Amino acid sequence: MQRYEELPPLLERPHDGHKGTFGRVLVIAGSRGMSGAAILSGTAALRAGAGLVYIAVPEGILSIVAGFEPSYLTIPLPEDNEGRMTREALDVIRDRIAFMDAVAIGPGLGQSDMLETLVTDLFQTTTTPLVVDADGLNLLSQNRDQLASHSGPRILTPHPGEFFRLTGNKIASDPSSREEAALRFATDNSVVLILKGPGTVITDGDRIAVSHMGTSALATGGTGDVLTGIITSLIAQGMEPFNAAHLGVHVHGLAGEMVAARSSTRGTIASDLLFELCNVWMNLDREWNG
Repeated sequence: MQRYEELPPLLERPHDGHKGTFGRVLVIAGSRGMSGAAILSGTAALRAGAGLVYIAVPEGILSIVAGFEPSYLTIPLPEDNEGRMTREALDVIRDRIAFMDAVAIGPGLGQSDMLETLVTDLFQTTTTPLVVDADGLNLLSQNRDQLASHSGPRILTPHPGEFFRLTGNKIASDPSSREEAALRFATDNSVVLILKGPGTVITDGDRIAVSHMGTSALATGGTGDVLTGIITSLIAQGMEPFNAAHLGVHVHGLAGEMVAARSSTRGTIASDLLFELCNVWMNLDREWNG
């Protein structure tokens, strides 16, 4: 097991690059009353440098999501009476995934038997790198014994409560217990795991990094959706999943610290992070390039 202290290098941005150069992201998110989760993830993917970002949402919230930010594209999906994606949405999603470089699924999806089928199917069958967060994790937890059955890179981003639902086991809060549990889970299921919390653990079972970036300012709804968008964007641009997770967690935490320095830990909200990402990238560019 290799422990990584240094961040992976930033991706290059060639001057002759175009939208396709910088990757296509698909975010599958949202339900009635949870349009913000899709918005935060999709906008974060753009702010992390993706060339094209598509957000697939239930048709009932499409106008809300599309009206927030004109820079991403939206895909309407069939919905049930509760405003959640239906089984029929799976065919639309499959068609779109074929043209994507990375996919995020989970923020604001809600819970239903049909969503469990949809998330489990995509988790097991798509060969495209897939970042799973929030309700996506809770839906996967209904089939714990199948988490090792998948066809491509998988990045899971649970907080301790979601991790408990995925494993059925509580973990102690001390750093060594968290690392041991994360390593075991990543190894057993062949995934990259981001175990969030104080001292976020990032591991693929062979490599491990621990990030102490961040602040209690991030303990507010929606910040995890931003992290999901950042990591998915970095993967779409060509970064290897473990490195994307490592760098994404650092960038997210630094953005939180920078916002809190101006707005306080109490006054920070998730959408504050979106523009702050611009300042984070400029700072990192200066560090790397002098």
